[in-house]
Amino acid sequence: MSEQSITYLLNRQSIKFVRAPGPDEHQLKLILQAAMSAPDHGRLRPWRFALIRQDVMPQFVDKLFATAQASDSPIPPQKEENARRWLKEVPLLIALACHRDHGNVKIPEHERMLAVGAAAMNMLNAAHMLGFGAFWSTGLGTYIDEVNEMLGFDPLDYRFMGYLAVGTPIDEVFPVTRPDFRQFVKEYRP
Repeated sequence: MSEQSITYLLNRQSIKFVRAPGPDEHQLKLILQAAMSAPDHGRLRPWRFALIRQDVMPQFVDKLFATAQASDSPIPPQKEENARRWLKEVPLLIALACHRDHGNVKIPEHERMLAVGAAAMNMLNAAHMLGFGAFWSTGLGTYIDEVNEMLGFDPLDYRFMGYLAVGTPIDEVFPVTRPDFRQFVKEYRP
């Protein structure tokens, strides 16, 4: 394995503020295909995605906030205003959901959710390796059933897990300092 590949992983960071251009069709296929390499107990492939592209973003945003405001969990006005300003520039959102598969008693739901999380991480890494910025947001109505339904994820069958925003970073990206891994590791000794 080349050290350059590891360097990409070590330098990846979440970048919320992105704009066009986003990935072209070939790059998007690579990003989505990277999700298929995620660890997946039982090969259930529980991940599901919905693409929201820039050309429909204004309609999506209007419907998103109208749906959220009509729900039992309305989004506060300041948060809505900030989100609208942010999404105005985002060229691509990838909505993430986990298929619950209620009939499967062998593999618990939390393992399927971990697989979707691993798929999302693979997509974030792929976007970074392709030169894009990306950010995983669990805001924007992630925990509002009506928003899940709006995206085609029936809450009885799917657990909605947020959005990946993907595009070109708006601001210059500076290296971040990471903690030393040794702070989080201990040796097991019987």
